[in-house]
Amino acid sequence: MKITLAAPSAKYVIHSYETGQVVINQQPFHKSLVVTPSQLIPDWRPQSMEGLTKEDFSELMVLEPSIIILGTGEKQRFPPAVLYSSLLEQGIGVEIMSTPAACRTYNLLMAEGRAVAAALIMIQKAKHQK
Repeated sequence: MKITLAAPSAKYVIHSYETGQVVINQQPFHKSLVVTPSQLIPDWRPQSMEGLTKEDFSELMVLEPSIIILGTGEKQRFPPAVLYSSLLEQGIGVEIMSTPAACRTYNLLMAEGRAVAAALIMIQKAKHQK
């Protein structure tokens, strides 16, 4: 699905997403990633919900977001709150949703000029898809 919204000062805009791929600034990415309006971490360590750790969330604090959107793959899945409690204690909002919804929400908040970070777990293609 193609999406288009951009803030004039945004360096990184999500242009589209599909199973196994997110396109940012016309460049496709196939692994989990973190994107903010001014920074891109193209190979975020966790590649699945089961791989998420407290340290993965703590590392996002250096980006200084006011809100983090966690895209959990094809469907919305909630990780244990203890994994991201340090963010909440610092006053950083955490919203959890499917990766497609996280892509759309990131662009909306980014277009509003918000200090947003999207941590996107990639939706993996089924083994029979090419």
